[in-house]
Amino acid sequence: MRKRRKKRKHFTHLDWHTRDRLEAMRRSEHTQKEIAVVLKVDPGTISREIRMRRRKNGYYDAETAEHKARVKRSNASYKGRKIESDKKLKDYIVGELKRGRSPDEISGRMKREKLPFRAGKDAIYAWLYGVFGQRYCRYLCTRRRRSRRQRRKTKREMIPNRISLTQRPRWGEHAEGDLFVSPTRLGTVASGALVCIPSAQLLLGRMIPNRKPNTMTEAVKKIIMEAHMDDLTLDNGIENKHHDAWGLRTYFADPHSPWQKPHVENNIGLLRKWFIHKKTDLRTVSDKQLQTYLHMLNGKYRKSLGYLSAYEVALKHGIIQKIPYEKGVGEIIRSNCI
Repeated sequence: MRKRRKKRKHFTHLDWHTRDRLEAMRRSEHTQKEIAVVLKVDPGTISREIRMRRRKNGYYDAETAEHKARVKRSNASYKGRKIESDKKLKDYIVGELKRGRSPDEISGRMKREKLPFRAGKDAIYAWLYGVFGQRYCRYLCTRRRRSRRQRRKTKREMIPNRISLTQRPRWGEHAEGDLFVSPTRLGTVASGALVCIPSAQLLLGRMIPNRKPNTMTEAVKKIIMEAHMDDLTLDNGIENKHHDAWGLRTYFADPHSPWQKPHVENNIGLLRKWFIHKKTDLRTVSDKQLQTYLHMLNGKYRKSLGYLSAYEVALKHGIIQKIPYEKGVGEIIRSNCI
């Protein structure tokens, strides 16, 4: 038969009010058993409290006892206690840090070699960022002496009336839209709105001064007037918040799923490769320049189109009625290739 485990006795720490009553009853010369009955604790608790919290002269004072209890509780657990209290573990970690190992490497190696001591990477970082381990932070690749402060995340604003891409009809002239933006260090400044019609690889776009929903609405309304399309697939950027006002059915890809609109993503890469490189400040690119770049790409012979241009396929399918002509195309292209 299995032995029943003894129930662990519940206990509570003495607080300031209880210690004050204990001091008063001690002055009245009550015994420890009498005090324990009044305070509803075990007599051993009263005995230990008096022995451990009294002053050097043997007198029990509630204020002194409370101070000693708080100091002991604050020192009961500190950052890096496990490593600091184990000399072999500490020497091993310090030695590996000096060899250029990261806390993750050290932790994983201890586990792999099945050493008798072990500490996780979080415990090692806690020790390094604590008082006792800070002098060893110079061996880290970052030389950082404290954990990086986490930025408070802004509240995410959801797109209203969002329709999933899975509900898009199978037939029709689908289009895909996306933004290409300036480097992050420049903030949310000028961007480019690009729309691709996959059946013809036709590219349409506009430069926009910012990513506000109203600005995006004006740009898209101009774009959809240039060619025939039945719907538009977008990502979940907040610039698409006013999609209901665009006058076109819109569908949204899943979050963090750029492969669900591959044609516009690939053509943005092509635009970046030929003309507008990734580190370009888009405030220096005019809308006229963008139209010239798109005109050149739409005139290129594509292998995916049987070595026809996007303009030729779009005319054949009735997506556009005529080919736009941009003056100065050759000059701009030559200036970008130099």
